Order: sequence, then C-alpha cells, then structure tokens
Amino acid sequence: METLGLMIGGNDVTATDGATFERRNPITNELATQAAAATKDDAIAAVDAAAAAFPKWSQSSPKERRTVLNRAADILVEKMPLFKEAMAAEIGATAGWAGFNVTLASDMLREAGAMTTQITGEIIPSNRPGSMAMAIRQAAGVVLSMAPWNAPVILGVRSIAMPIACGNTVVMKTSEICPRTHRLIIDALNEAGLPAGVLNSISNAPDDAPEIVEALIAQPAVRRVNFTGSTRVGRIIAELCGRHLKPALMELGGKAPMVVLDDADIDAAVAAAAFGAYMNQGQICMATERLVVDESIADAFVAALATKARSLKAGNPSEGKTPLGSVVDATAAHRIDQLVKDAVSKGAALAAGGGIDGTIISAIVLDNVTPSMKIYYEESFGPVVTIARVSGVDEAVSVANDTEYGLSAAVFGKDTMRAMAVARRIESGICHINGPTVHDEAQMPFGGTKASGYGRFGGKAAVQEFTELRWITVQDGPIHYPI
Repeated sequence: METLGLMIGGNDVTATDGATFERRNPITNELATQAAAATKDDAIAAVDAAAAAFPKWSQSSPKERRTVLNRAADILVEKMPLFKEAMAAEIGATAGWAGFNVTLASDMLREAGAMTTQITGEIIPSNRPGSMAMAIRQAAGVVLSMAPWNAPVILGVRSIAMPIACGNTVVMKTSEICPRTHRLIIDALNEAGLPAGVLNSISNAPDDAPEIVEALIAQPAVRRVNFTGSTRVGRIIAELCGRHLKPALMELGGKAPMVVLDDADIDAAVAAAAFGAYMNQGQICMATERLVVDESIADAFVAALATKARSLKAGNPSEGKTPLGSVVDATAAHRIDQLVKDAVSKGAALAAGGGIDGTIISAIVLDNVTPSMKIYYEESFGPVVTIARVSGVDEAVSVANDTEYGLSAAVFGKDTMRAMAVARRIESGICHINGPTVHDEAQMPFGGTKASGYGRFGGKAAVQEFTELRWITVQDGPIHYPI
C-alpha cells in the first residue's frame, strides 16, 4: 500500500525520520491506510510554508479565491468514489453517509467562495474634525485546523474553507483515524489551483498528537486555531491556546435533547428522532441522544420509535445492504455496551436493540432513563437514544438543560409559538422546531454553548472568527495638539 505523505509547501514529503503509522479497518482489521508520522520539525516546517505563502495570498482578489474554491467543490464531487472507499475502510461508514459528506462539503466550499465579497467593514463617525474612521477586516495569518473522523469531509472542509476564503493560509492536522479521507480534501483544493503553501497538511501517529499540537500552537505565525472534537481534548487545546494568547474556535461534544410536547405529531417526531439518533450510527455531534417526552403521549411515542428502530438494520457497509454500518472501533462498541448495561441494571427498559456483533450495533432505545444512570449524562456517540418521561413544559425544559453540553436541540409541538417559547429556554447554540437535531447548512452560524464549545462556523459569523478587525483613520486638515 502506498504511504500517504505530508503536504508542505506544495510538496508531498515523507516524515523527516521516515516514521509511519497505520489505520486499520474497524470491521475486518485489515490495513486501511499507512501515512507519514510527522515530527515536531515537520510541523514547524508546515507552519513556515504557510507563513511564507501568507503575504501574497492575503492580497489575492475575492475573484481569485472564489474561483479556486468553486473549482475545488467540483473536484470534491469528482472524487466521490474515492471518498466512499476511504471512509468505508477507515471508519466503517456507509456509502450514503460518505455521499452526504461530500455533497454538503461541496456546498460549503461554494458558500465560502461566495463569502469572499462579504468580508466588509464600516465607516464610523469620528469626533475629530477632518478625520475619517474605518473598521476593516483583514486576514489574520496562519490558521491551524483540526477536524475529527466522524463526519470527516464535512468537518474537514469546514475547518479550512472559510479561513482560505478570508485570505489566510492553513495547516491542517489530519485525524489519525481517517488520514486518507482528509488527504483527499487537501488534494482537491490544491488541484483546484491554490498556490503552494496556502494549504498544508500534517498527519501524525496517535501517540505523538500532544507533542505535535503543542508545537503547532506555539508557533508565532499561527494566529487562529479551530478544533472540532471531544470536550476532553478541547479543554487541553483551549488551555494551550490561552497560554499562547491564540484565539480559538471550538466545536466540542454534545448530548442533544429533543423535547416532545404533549401536542406533538407523534409520527413526525418519531421520524426525526430516528434520523437524529441513528444516522451514521449516532456518531454525530448533533445526534439526538436524549428524548424528553411528555408522559401523556410517552407510551404511544415509545412504541412507535421502538418499531422504527427495529426496522433499521446494521451491517457491514461494504456490502451496502443496511442503513446502519459500523461504529468507529471495538473500544467504542465496548463503551456503548457498558453504558446500556449500566442503565438496564438501574431500571431502564430496553425497548429495542441491544445486539452487538464486533463493531456492528443494532439501533437501541432505552426508556425510563434517570439521572442515576451513566448514559443520562455521558455522551454515548453511538446508535443509542434514551427517553426521559416528564410532566409539563417546565419539567421538560429542566430535563433538557440537565447536561453540561449545549450544541443542538429540537422541540416538537403543533402549537409553534408554544414550541418557540420552549426553544428559547433551552441552553444550546442551535435549536430546531419540528425538525431533527441533526441539521447543518453552510451559511448558518454553527456552534454551541457550555461544554460544547464557543465561537461559530459558517457564513458571516465565520468571517469574524478568521479575520482581524482593525481601526484605521485618514486625517485631512490641520490638527490641534495640546503640546
């Protein structure tokens, strides 16, 4: 198997010490990818290459940046078969999930291209006669991007598209779990015509990640950091960024609640809950992990959801016969199994699922889940949804907010104004009324609150994250000085 290299300054190179690491198929344990394991020197070289490319790229025209991003969107779609193959081999993803990733990521590139003419400023009235004061936005410098494995094309593209659109240069630290998938993104953008050094990538062995990340953040040329991943790792990265005074955009874990009010359309709510809970085996930061259901309709809702869950079969994604595929590895499968067993041992009812075959897990519904159970608070990141029965709106809101996380949420109810009032009380960066918790669009301000992170990807919100706001004045006429 060909070894994936590092992309530094437009050149595909090996690690300076020749080291490599492997990623294995989570289902078959066959070798999926072999990639270069970067050293600290390699990481620094990537930042240096990005810094060298910054002056020219930051002065490029909106049209130049837009043209490259639009061309990259086309190339990404052309590489669809390669993405499907890589995602199946590295993370056990279904072809449908891979296709959705590529399609949305392509939209994100086009949206970023459209934003190149929306990096605007303003004229601010000045108290000084003859002075014109402006607030302008300009590229910040080198951006360090780190994206996870679970939605690798969507989140990989999201981590680099707007930084590039804003005139920054980028070093992407690819995920150790899907280095081939992330490298395909790098190739698509470079093939689209990015000048050498604008987009660089570093892959690293899992054990080397702390050292590599610290070296990257410490480089003076790195002016912005964005990270999507677990809250545990996010805290470490945020501390490093704070130590070096680097602004960071963090999209972290989630435990998304979906509130089902007493007047909800049960069929619509069940369809949304199943999609939100089981799409990509629940391995989505926005996944519906907690169903908060009014007790007056809970029996009917649980029965309908259990029937739906039992219809969603899981299997080897390479065979293409089932809507659900594999979880990312055996460790994840074991953790999910332990969470379910803990809940059942403490009184939860297993309404559907529970079967585990290696990394293949059937869709699971756990009813009557309470705070005494680990799964009530812990992010399962698997094809599991829990149900808490509540009485009335106030208890529903209280239970929905009873989590350290605050990324996505949903509320179902036929009285939309009442549902809107509930949505406003939920502590989350995103909330959908009569829609699933899993929903993303390139132009929307995407991000969370509490332990789900801070900052926003998408649209004009992302422009603020990846540019410097400067005050510039032009003086015209005599100025009186007091000395």
